[in-house]
Amino acid sequence: MSTFRFPPSITSRPVYGTLAPRPGKAHLMIADAEGAEALLDLAAADPELFANAHVIFIPKGTGDRFTEPLKAANPSILHVGPSYAASVPRIRRVLSDAHMGLQVYLAGTEGLMGQAMNEATAAGIPHSAIQTEHRGSVARRMQCVHCKGITEDVMTDPFVCAHCGLTLFVRDHYSRRHAAFQGVCIDAEDPGNIPDPVELYS
Repeated sequence: MSTFRFPPSITSRPVYGTLAPRPGKAHLMIADAEGAEALLDLAAADPELFANAHVIFIPKGTGDRFTEPLKAANPSILHVGPSYAASVPRIRRVLSDAHMGLQVYLAGTEGLMGQAMNEATAAGIPHSAIQTEHRGSVARRMQCVHCKGITEDVMTDPFVCAHCGLTLFVRDHYSRRHAAFQGVCIDAEDPGNIPDPVELYS
């Protein structure tokens, strides 16, 4: 099981739970990589849930490992997308067509959950109808506070901004608007004094 217990942090840092079946006329499930495990746990807990479920799955590095098990859960619709960005038009369409009572389930990486959460809330889905569960990679989606560029899948602290090249300290401060953690120049006051990068949570 690809779960990870995040250490205590500041209040802006998102906290994730465990997906649980909820009554509703329709269910939108969005997951990437090992997030599929959380959806399959849902299917095991309540097989009938998937009869009205629209599942959007981004395999990332897991290949076909979860595709057949998700098909076997018999969702009403299963869409396997090449990336989150490529899946956004479908997510927006499903949300724009949604009726009251839609339940949203988000699982997988923090980057996926944060971005999909923004889409759901922008479409008017109440927070009480959205569940999240982290599974798999602890890589972070980071925003550089200096150039505002986003670097995906950051696994080390510090890291180099993919846009401006500054070496950034990985902070726990989280922007829900950007669905990203914030990175700040680590050697601004002492140029060139940059510690060796270490893996997150090591």
